[in-house]
This record gives sequence, structure tokens and C-alpha cells, in this order.
Amino acid sequence: MTLTQTRTSSGSPQTRDTRVQHRRRPAIGGYVCAVILLIVFLFPLLYLLNTALKSNAEFIADPVGIVRDPQWGNFFDAWRQGDFGAYILNSVLYTGAGATIGTFISLVLAFPVSRGYIRGGKLWSVLFVLVLFLPNALITQFQLLLRLGLYDNRLGYILMVGVGVGVGPLLFSGFVSSIPRELDEAAAIDGVGYWRYLFAFVLPLAKPALATIFILQAVWIWNEIILATVLLADPAKFPVTVGLYAFKGTYSNQWPLLAAATFIVAAPLIVGYVFIQRYLVSGVLGAVKG
Repeated sequence: MTLTQTRTSSGSPQTRDTRVQHRRRPAIGGYVCAVILLIVFLFPLLYLLNTALKSNAEFIADPVGIVRDPQWGNFFDAWRQGDFGAYILNSVLYTGAGATIGTFISLVLAFPVSRGYIRGGKLWSVLFVLVLFLPNALITQFQLLLRLGLYDNRLGYILMVGVGVGVGPLLFSGFVSSIPRELDEAAAIDGVGYWRYLFAFVLPLAKPALATIFILQAVWIWNEIILATVLLADPAKFPVTVGLYAFKGTYSNQWPLLAAATFIVAAPLIVGYVFIQRYLVSGVLGAVKG
């Protein structure tokens, strides 16, 4: 076969169709994976909603069956019985203040470590990972707030949930790697101080990563219930998650009302995620690329 015949055969319509099919296969596979993940994540939410719309009699008769007579009043009963109107403002305060403190700590702590501006940068990076696997020192935190006079105090609880930065420093360290070091050198030559450079230059560039850290911190604080029950004693200071205890009985639980209450607690996070998901995705991708 000559070179001309080879080129002709490689450029034939049949060969081109085969190439197009090969290109389409990864796209189809990606859509299939996306649909599977969507089902996996939506199924628990739909199951929770299905349980929340049942009456007690229908739930006992068929706990896993599809609801036949939706009881939308369960949500109003759950809101009233759980006293969520009094708790939700506390959760907004704790979540907003605590997530802001945690994001600030991640910014101030991770930037010099990722740049190597402090000694033992690698040791700090290892410490960021180890902290994720350490258990929560409830007794130590309780004794600390008790001796500081911050037990059963909103400020004490905010400080405790705020310092739980979790994966924040790791995410921000990865994102900072994508910021060129030449920018640091240019700022130093122009006489820009460290703190001014951090807040006037790095912070605007790192908004996607900081938004991601804030979101993850806010989700954890909103769902937090263990520290609230240990560090707070006054019911007027409880977060919204503590309201779920109102549906737990000594001998039996009100499962439909508990499911409705759980849906009420999770609703703000679900609605908020719809509007801020692009910040979350961009921040995580930026950290991975860095």
C-alpha cells in the first residue's frame, strides 16, 4: 500500500465516524456517573421527605413505603414542638461568627506555612493533617471555658466552634501555591508590609478558596450538636439542632415529626448550597490545581 492510499484510508468517512464514537464514549460515561451520584445524594433526602409526610399510623404500617396521604401539617407541628423559632437566630449567630473566625484563622495560619515564611513549614503541614484525625477534647474544652468564666456563654461557644478549622488550612495552602511568588517579591520591593500584603493582595486573589472554607465551616457549625449540649446549659442559648431532642421520647420516638424537624434544620443548608455551589467548586478546584 502506498503512502497516498494510507492517507486516503485513514481519512475515510468510516474512520472519522469511529473517532467520533470514541470521543463520545467518555462524555456518555461522565453523564452516567453524574446521574448515579445524583441518585446517591438525592435518595436520602427524598426518603427523609417521604417519612416526614407520613402520619404515625402510616409510618408504623409501612415505614419504607411511598406516602399515600401527605401530612404537610407535620412541618408546622415540628416547627412549633421543636421551638425552632427561638433557636434559629442563635444558629445564625453561631454559624456566621464561628465561620468568620475559622476562615480568618485559616488565612493567617496557612499562608506563611505554605510560603515557608516560618520555620518547620513541613511539620505544620503534617500537623494540619493530624488534627483532622484527633478526637474532640470535650472535657478539656469544658474545663477551659469553666475557668475562663465562659461556660454557658454565647461568646465561649462561638470561640470553640470557630477554632475548629478542620480542612481549611489544607485547602488554603493548596490554593496559595497557585499565587506566584513574584507577587510577594514585588510587594516587598515596593515596601508593602506583611499584613497589608496579606489582606490587600492575597485575600482578594483567594476569595474562591476563602469562600469554600467559610462554607465548609458554616455547614459544620450549623449541624453541630455535641459541643452545644456540653458547653451550653441555658435553653435560650441553644442552636437549632438541639431542638431535635424534643422529638425523642423515653419509650418511643415521633419518627415522622423527627424527620420533618430534620428537614427543617437541613433546609437552610440545602437552599444556600444551590446559590453558593459555584464558589465551593471553584475553591476546591483552585486548591487541587495549586
